[in-house]
Amino acid sequence: MSVWTAWRNMPAAERVTEEQALEPLAEEGFVVTSREVSRDGPWRIEIFGEGERPALHGAWTWEELPDKDWVAENQRSFRPFQVGPFWVHPSHVADGMPPDLLPLRIDAGLAFGTGTHATTRGCLEILATLDPAETKNTVDVGCGSGILAIAAAKLWKRQVIGGDNDAEAVGVAIENAGLNGVPTLCRFATSIGLEAPELATPAPYDLIIANILAGPLMALVDSFAAATRPGNRVLLSGLLVEQAELMLSTYAVHGFHFERRIDLETGGAWWRTLLLRKG
Repeated sequence: MSVWTAWRNMPAAERVTEEQALEPLAEEGFVVTSREVSRDGPWRIEIFGEGERPALHGAWTWEELPDKDWVAENQRSFRPFQVGPFWVHPSHVADGMPPDLLPLRIDAGLAFGTGTHATTRGCLEILATLDPAETKNTVDVGCGSGILAIAAAKLWKRQVIGGDNDAEAVGVAIENAGLNGVPTLCRFATSIGLEAPELATPAPYDLIIANILAGPLMALVDSFAAATRPGNRVLLSGLLVEQAELMLSTYAVHGFHFERRIDLETGGAWWRTLLLRKG
């Protein structure tokens, strides 16, 4: 199966609109990245995929990539790093962990979430600051690799539920929970949002974690509001700093109020992680 990339440059003022328009591609499994070509200059949006090419609007440059195992290439370039109390490392590098850290063994692969992206790092940093007494019932919506659910389970030593609309990602998350020694603490199910019975039944939740994209986060606000009670929280990530105000106003209508934020950079773009509490 052919592997390809498509890219185009655009003025900085058009970047956010273009990224929002391409969000459905990311949900379909394509990799969408953006980076600043030069300081205060144009931005390059790049899409990576395999097999059939999607229909794109505008002028894009297409390029066939060499036939190689890109997952394996990515895994070899993935190096250990610290985020808060966590030591995130791939399976091929298990040594060198500083003392008193919690290891998270995650390999780069077919499911999003190795901890390197600003959105995942922001979630991990905020999770480490929460009072365990306020997180007794936690769910990870759009769990990807399962890294956030696994981190929460290891941090608080209690069961965490996770769900993803991609059955392959759920399989990866289950495998990762076993590799991290918490197979009985992490339960994962295929679910669109909180729709599956495995995720709907345990509600209301003390904490809903959702590191996905701005569009799905907006679409899920009704179900998140229904699955929480006053005093409960949502931890939202996957949104650019420029999208945060709209997210806050949308969730405020449903009773959620700003509590904390973390802004981190990946690939030239600044991403915001939000912690909101229901009033």
